[in-house]
Amino acid sequence: MYTNIISGAMKGMEAVLIQVEVDASFGLPVFDMVGNMSGEVKEARERIRIALKNIGMQIPNLRLTVNLSPARLRKEGTAFDLPIAIGVLVAAESISAVELDNVLLIGELGLNGEIKGVKGILPIVKHAKECGLKRVLVPRENVKEGAFIRGIEVYGVAHIQEVIDILTGKSSAQPYLLDVERVFAEFHSSQERDFKEIQGQYMAKRAAEIAAAGFHHLLLIGPPGAGKTMIARRIPGIMPPLSLEESMEISAVYSVAGKLDSMQSFITRRPFLYPHHTISESAMVGGGRVPRPGIISLAHRAVLFLDEFPEFQRNVIEVLRQPMEDKVVQIARSQAVYTYPADFMLVAASNPCPCGYFPDRNKCKCTEQDILKYLGKISGPILDRMDLCCEMRAINIEELQSESGEEDSESIRNRVLQAVEIQTKRFRGTGYRFNGDISPRDIKKYCRLEEGAETVLHKLYEKLKLSARSYHRLLKVSRTIADLEGCALISGKHIKEAACYRMTILEELEG
Repeated sequence: MYTNIISGAMKGMEAVLIQVEVDASFGLPVFDMVGNMSGEVKEARERIRIALKNIGMQIPNLRLTVNLSPARLRKEGTAFDLPIAIGVLVAAESISAVELDNVLLIGELGLNGEIKGVKGILPIVKHAKECGLKRVLVPRENVKEGAFIRGIEVYGVAHIQEVIDILTGKSSAQPYLLDVERVFAEFHSSQERDFKEIQGQYMAKRAAEIAAAGFHHLLLIGPPGAGKTMIARRIPGIMPPLSLEESMEISAVYSVAGKLDSMQSFITRRPFLYPHHTISESAMVGGGRVPRPGIISLAHRAVLFLDEFPEFQRNVIEVLRQPMEDKVVQIARSQAVYTYPADFMLVAASNPCPCGYFPDRNKCKCTEQDILKYLGKISGPILDRMDLCCEMRAINIEELQSESGEEDSESIRNRVLQAVEIQTKRFRGTGYRFNGDISPRDIKKYCRLEEGAETVLHKLYEKLKLSARSYHRLLKVSRTIADLEGCALISGKHIKEAACYRMTILEELEG
């Protein structure tokens, strides 16, 4: 007898439906599996054989042939165990009256019949809904992840016997229902870190506000203890909350990477990625025989914080160039090219010199050459891609002992949200979300200047010796500053403030 079970697989971030075809016929007892599959998939034969034995069901002495279609796609992982097992039972007529129309099965089998969690459930369920399927049976560990997709019945199963009972109508199990709005409201109601805890550093906090409002890249340079890390950690708290659409995008990346579980079934807050400076190139962008998302993809729509920026390997820093421009990262392998999203906000922090205390010559003994060599580890093209560069100084005792209240994150976030609302209206239907996304071809359209601002811009262009990229980034930052003040046109004042964040210690020394 022949049967066909629908399952799913991931090709990068693209979900694909897999047809699990099983044929049982008379002949020498054999269990053949074909369809361009890895060793992990082929090992399903033994897992299925033992799992069925342990629930009191034997595979009949028949010639069993399993084909995973389409054959052009390489099959990886253990997610096909469950559909193959059910297909074998149906084809061998060990179970009957099975409802398989418009049903997708996925999951790994344990030797005792237990169904274990697998990667990529969220995008697979989303694709199943788009293809018109009505029901999906997933591991119970992944059920909340799958239930994030509305309009399709998602069942969480923990044992193969549960699957058999549901498919044969012996179980009264109901699909899992998830109140997504309630979960989002609970997570958005509290913030862990607040800007009011940071004394002084008003220019750096202003730079963080501008970066959050326009999704701009930010570089902080200052001595140890100046508050660089404290500011960076608080940026997600002043950014606009995730929309359901953004949450689905980020959660899909985490699902493919295997970073979701029953406790964190989808992402409700903008992540804050903080890799150590010893991270490898492949860990940063993604890699492996079958590439998985790297840190920059896990930071999609969120903050990627690189502390001690010059201490990162030069090649690790340089691989950020293309994703910072294109918002995606492509990883080529012999069989395919994998594309992962990488629309992140880069926040980097650096000491001003190897010892960290320049320009305090009472502490710093570094020579000018030492400083240039240290900061020179950050290449010109990377610096050119940083929208905002802010130099921080050590906090003096008067600021630390000041009793005047610092502005809290809520006040800053309210201004950011007003600026984001302006951008949402401006970019509706364009594909842009923030000012940081504006492409050079649309700069003139969206960055319109007041009378007299053109002269200010021309003088700054000549004085700062800006590149074309820096010129465009200066205008985009100016646009965000204008939005924070509710101005429709960019004035000379906005351009001058944006220019204050173009100077760095490195440029001063070289000048």
